[in-house]
Amino acid sequence: MKNSQKVAVVTGGNRGIGLEICRQLAQKGLLVILTSRDQGSGLAACEELQKEELPVRYHVLDVDHAASIENLALFMEKEFGRCDVLVNNAGIFPDVDDPNQKGGSSIFKVRVETINKAMTTNVYGPFFLSQALVPLMKKNNYGRIVNMSSGLGQLSEMGGGYPAYRFSKTGINALTRMLNAELEGDAPTSNILVNSMCPGWVKTRMGGADAPRSVEEGADTAVWLATLPDKGPRGGFFRDRKSIPW
Repeated sequence: MKNSQKVAVVTGGNRGIGLEICRQLAQKGLLVILTSRDQGSGLAACEELQKEELPVRYHVLDVDHAASIENLALFMEKEFGRCDVLVNNAGIFPDVDDPNQKGGSSIFKVRVETINKAMTTNVYGPFFLSQALVPLMKKNNYGRIVNMSSGLGQLSEMGGGYPAYRFSKTGINALTRMLNAELEGDAPTSNILVNSMCPGWVKTRMGGADAPRSVEEGADTAVWLATLPDKGPRGGFFRDRKSIPW
């Protein structure tokens, strides 16, 4: 089944922004591997897109576990021999479930377990996925990595509240810069572009019903970064396709 069609992996693709990213990438002709921790909801999401006659396949993935990431990488190597796009969309907002933070989210109240939980999913998952899938990108000297970040992780506008989530989103931005620096330094013609993006406040299960932005708007910048032309922007942080401060 190995061919020249570009193949994209999207984590947390079973709902919300991730599902819409899968839809828009598939509409652009990429073969999308929709992944999720929960197999039932992931298969249902994949079937939904396939009914729209879009090129989407499903693979279970728990970004919290190295063995699950390794299984995905082996699948990509065996089935396609390539990985052209990685969208690290899967993420959690564990501050809201921290019993110590009921009645007000604070750096003085947050449990270290809550911070560890956010870092494991939101930073270490993308870190290990990049380690596992970048070698496949290097085979064809082509790759686009999109890391889902947030304005809450910007050092330039850092405030209080939601400390676990903020730590993790600042961490994913640091990962973006480090990945880009090493990939850019591989060769003058390196064509693996790594960027972070903020979707804004979007109507999803995480964002809530009061959020002003649609999932289509939230997914747009991720899809743009995932399909950048050669010599496109790299090592940047974007919202609405525009560069924003770190």
